[in-house]
Amino acid sequence: MRTTSRITATAVAAAVGMSALAACGASGGGSADAKTVTLVSHDSFNVSKSVLAAFEKESGYKVRILKGGDAGKAVNQAILSKGNPQGDVFFGIDNTLLSRGLHEGLFTPYRAKGLDKVPAALQLDKGEHRVTPLDYGDICVNYDRGYFARHKIAPPKSFDDLLEPRYKGLLVTENSATSSPGLAFQLGTIAKYGQDGWQGYWKKLKANGVEVVDGWEQAYNDRFSGSAAGKGKGDKPLVVSYASSPPAEVLGKKPAPEEAPTGVAAGTCFRQIEFGGLLKGAKNEKGGKALLDFLVSRKFQEDVPLQMFVNPAREDAKVPQLFTKYGTTIDKPTTLPPETITKNREQWIKQWSSLVLK
Repeated sequence: MRTTSRITATAVAAAVGMSALAACGASGGGSADAKTVTLVSHDSFNVSKSVLAAFEKESGYKVRILKGGDAGKAVNQAILSKGNPQGDVFFGIDNTLLSRGLHEGLFTPYRAKGLDKVPAALQLDKGEHRVTPLDYGDICVNYDRGYFARHKIAPPKSFDDLLEPRYKGLLVTENSATSSPGLAFQLGTIAKYGQDGWQGYWKKLKANGVEVVDGWEQAYNDRFSGSAAGKGKGDKPLVVSYASSPPAEVLGKKPAPEEAPTGVAAGTCFRQIEFGGLLKGAKNEKGGKALLDFLVSRKFQEDVPLQMFVNPAREDAKVPQLFTKYGTTIDKPTTLPPETITKNREQWIKQWSSLVLK
């Protein structure tokens, strides 16, 4: 799902002690023994060393972590190895890929302890508990405050605004076929304009000079003028990123600014929810259940924001001041049912590619 944590990877390491995780690698085979539990995830998974160590001490399990590329690649690998999974628990399947994972039968049902503290709106598989919601974030257009202040132009607020002539040539987004944020932005337009209207919207957006690049890192760090990592070398003051990108831009800055240097167009957001699940065929099912309980626990949930720059799923988890002061709360994000996404995803991507890339 997520690449926001790359914005300040170095700053996070210095400021909050990003851990060298228990183990990372590409070998499969699941947990080696009853004392080891293996978590399979995407490359953006992180947890504080102290938080992970506390779970290992309390549970008696040693956690082994296997990272398998971006979320799409990791899910594909889980499907290819189903029945003989690489690990015991999968972290990071989101609502754009969820129905595919459920259809493939990747998970064994388990109701994790603490699930009652997770809002019903996030529990997309609440009837069967094959997966557990663990965090959520919003894909939105971000803007460079400095650019718009210098040019005395109000930044966009909505999808419709992006079509206005004053924003011509200012937006960079990611390729829907190669990028999770790019796909989420496309899904946001489908949710907004419907299956009969989204292609017309993209024709207008293309005519208004939208630029498309392969992935988030290129869009944000290379092309976006508001990226600290890019040192302002980009010439696009609008980029498809995350509602949590502004807090990431502020992390580690001294003195702390009054507001983040980047803002969020709140009317352009699509909500992503990440889930974890006990992999069917897990060699350490007991340890996997304990690990899922840990991932829902307040201790882990309160570690999530500064480690992965997303919101915790638990409604009683405290969110750090960095998020509350500099972040943007998205009250009405666009969404689509996972089964609708699964049914149409490949067709939508092909249609988008034909329309926008040619």
